Amino acid sequence: MQYTRLGNSDLLVSRICMGCMGFGDAKKGQHSWTLDEESSREIIQHGLELGINFFDTAIGYQNGTSEQYVGRALRDFAKRDQVVVATKFLPRTQEEIENGISGQQHIERMLNTSLKNLGLDYVDLYIYHMWDHQTPLYDIMDGLNRIVKAGKARYIGISNCFAYQLVKANALAEREGFAKFVSVQGHYNLIFREEEREMTKLCVEDNIAMTPYSALAGGRLSKHPGETSKRLKEDSYARFKYDSTAQQDSIIINRVVELAEKRGVTMTEISLAWLLTKVTAPVVGATKRHHIEDAAKATELVLTAEEIKYLEEPYIPHNLVGVMAQNTPAAAKQTHVWSTDAAVR
Repeated sequence: MQYTRLGNSDLLVSRICMGCMGFGDAKKGQHSWTLDEESSREIIQHGLELGINFFDTAIGYQNGTSEQYVGRALRDFAKRDQVVVATKFLPRTQEEIENGISGQQHIERMLNTSLKNLGLDYVDLYIYHMWDHQTPLYDIMDGLNRIVKAGKARYIGISNCFAYQLVKANALAEREGFAKFVSVQGHYNLIFREEEREMTKLCVEDNIAMTPYSALAGGRLSKHPGETSKRLKEDSYARFKYDSTAQQDSIIINRVVELAEKRGVTMTEISLAWLLTKVTAPVVGATKRHHIEDAAKATELVLTAEEIKYLEEPYIPHNLVGVMAQNTPAAAKQTHVWSTDAAVR
């Protein structure tokens, strides 16, 4: 396993981050395909054996049960100072807004709940899961700075944002002497490359780590055409993100298949080897042992310039999908699939 610094922090992270959205009680939350605790523990333990030290979860994953599974496993299988634990918080709820709960109070409440779920005194990276259009940016950055000063989070990151929002937030933080975002977790993979318009350039210039999610497009970049899985069948949100562009994406997916066969490796290795040329550490979900094994192998695979060009060449610009398309000021008061519910307040 290879390791690198996470942006402007002193965190040394594995080049593969284990995404933990697939762990948690399948009866509690957005996804029906998540793993039970025993199966989750097996994959987390195997990831540690492969050298993965970077784990990403969120309070919104299966109503906090992902955090609970991850926390118990890491306490049993790893030393605290040898792993980097990241979790995320959601925007304020309408109920909190009506009750006068400030952005600062919301962040403290969210993190305290996450720390309880994880069974930890602090997290290494606390991530602003998506832009809160109903809370002043000052309150968010002040609230995050307070938890860093309190020792409950070592660093802060952001997810699902535009480059201008990241610039705006870090400029405010610099002006006020607050902690700045050291990482960004956006939607980025071989068949969805819209981050390359502005975000990748900003991150290179300001040394902000990119830790993209959906690194394998919900399995589409790791499975041969026609091959399926429980997640592919049941993950309606991923279908919502990718089905409309399936025809044009299939050209790239077929090239992944072709190169994998030529190199004698898996599609996962090809897809992630490409992404590893662009980012710090992709967030890779795993629901089977071989998923995380293939991800680890990808760090050892070096693609040629010609292979990279061959994979990139057919890409056609995509419309924004998922959180980036849905989380708008006009829709801020609506209930979404990611909305916080009573179980995680």
